Amino acid sequence: MSPEMFGALVVFAAVMSGTPGPNNMMLLASGVNFGFRRTIPHMLGISFGVMLLLLAIGFGLHEVLQRWPLIFTAIKYAGGLYLLWLAWMIANAGLLEDGTGETKGRPMSFIEAAAFQWVNPKAWVMAVGAMATYTSESAYTLTVIIVALVFAVVCGPATGTWTVFGVALKRFLQNPKANRVFNIAMALALIASLWPLLRE
Repeated sequence: MSPEMFGALVVFAAVMSGTPGPNNMMLLASGVNFGFRRTIPHMLGISFGVMLLLLAIGFGLHEVLQRWPLIFTAIKYAGGLYLLWLAWMIANAGLLEDGTGETKGRPMSFIEAAAFQWVNPKAWVMAVGAMATYTSESAYTLTVIIVALVFAVVCGPATGTWTVFGVALKRFLQNPKANRVFNIAMALALIASLWPLLRE
């Protein structure tokens, strides 16, 4: 992989990882509701899950799904249903408080965040696009691994930024009503991210 191609890959990974989507909307909400430290497993799970998805697609899963498109359709709609459930959980996160003001709910775990990438429509589009664009036939295995590792590394700062933004917003959302409005807005943003899925 040439330095120019590698640079383009890093930029692509940064743009895809840093722009709004299901992962980042959930991290923003998690930063507000649970803080940075408790959201770290969620952030690490995203990086790990994206890397595994890229490796799976690069090493043959994409061809399997092209041969049996019903499998992809099932994954797509299972992901949509899961996103709706997550939106419901985010919308109601502000209601899960005990008498000390601590949130009784919990952030997404490492395993949950990693598994979510397999039903995340944006992650699939990103992974298929990256493998189609940045791998080389002459060094296919090596370039698949490079693409997966670049995304895993770049995901860290991107996810951390959204979480930090959520933590910063928390001080403006101490009022339960403001927190409730924010959580509903994040839930609606997460549902809106289903639009590309529903159009296909």
